[in-house]
Amino acid sequence: MLPPNLCTNIREGSIAGQFIMSGYQIRSMQSGGRDEIARLIFHSLNAYYESIGRGKLLAGDPLSAAVFFDVYWKTDPDEGIVAVDDESGQIIGSCFVHPRETHISLGIMNVHHDHFGRGVARALLSAITDRGTAEGKPVRLVSSCLNLDSYSLYTRGGFVPFNTFQDVMVPVPEEGLAHPAPADITVRDATPDDVDAMVAVEMAVSGISRRADYEYFIRNEEGFWHASVVEGADGLDGFLISCGSPSFNMLGPGVALGESQAAALIHTELNQHKGRSPILLAPVNCGGLVAQLYQWGGRNTEMHVAQSFGPASEAKGVVMPTFLPETG
Repeated sequence: MLPPNLCTNIREGSIAGQFIMSGYQIRSMQSGGRDEIARLIFHSLNAYYESIGRGKLLAGDPLSAAVFFDVYWKTDPDEGIVAVDDESGQIIGSCFVHPRETHISLGIMNVHHDHFGRGVARALLSAITDRGTAEGKPVRLVSSCLNLDSYSLYTRGGFVPFNTFQDVMVPVPEEGLAHPAPADITVRDATPDDVDAMVAVEMAVSGISRRADYEYFIRNEEGFWHASVVEGADGLDGFLISCGSPSFNMLGPGVALGESQAAALIHTELNQHKGRSPILLAPVNCGGLVAQLYQWGGRNTEMHVAQSFGPASEAKGVVMPTFLPETG
């Protein structure tokens, strides 16, 4: 699994609480930096996981991590930012930015291990929160509970936790899940006609809206997205997206009015990935849903916390975030 906002072993240079941005510039991400950013993500993630004794997270070609760049560039061209070293011209840090009508999501952040201690992560973060302040929008993210360096970066930067999730991996046999779907709940494929209702149900559950994301997922131009919905008496009772990219297999984003609707959506989306082991983020306070996932063979792999720089609504249902693109 690819955790978001990984600022590996952050050690910030500071004077009286102010970060030192010395010898590098913060710039807009450009399409020509795709491969360099993919390699930065690949090596940074692997270096962090090796440092905590869990071995390399990503195998194979470093350019497999380009799926992050490609999706963000498709949905938000020119929105990401990078830190570029003045002397070498090397990209030494990067962060994807996902602006939407109600908020700005902060996507995966990485800093090159040779440039720890220069305040790169803090400079990237400040650029994004400054934008959020200027636009009057909260900035949201989901960060690993295992990486206390990145957690501390965000909380020191003014982010406040508002929800906690456990990452659950569910192996799906080649013939599909052996357990039956929850009874009396009908799940169907999403269509473009569902977008308005998807906007409405996510706004009701989590207080955010990102119409362009729903449209992008349903178009499925890359061929590895799938979207399901549950119809209710007065609109949709929930929806769930899943990503089946060869290098990223995860359920989310999604919301549901209740745990039973969430379980039905998860069951359907898991069966879109037979023979694989997708990961999903389940809210820790949804005990019935978590128990259902365990019955289906799920196991915990990590924990994440949602944080916001600015106001965040309390969830009025089940929220299932993802990292591609970041939902926050």
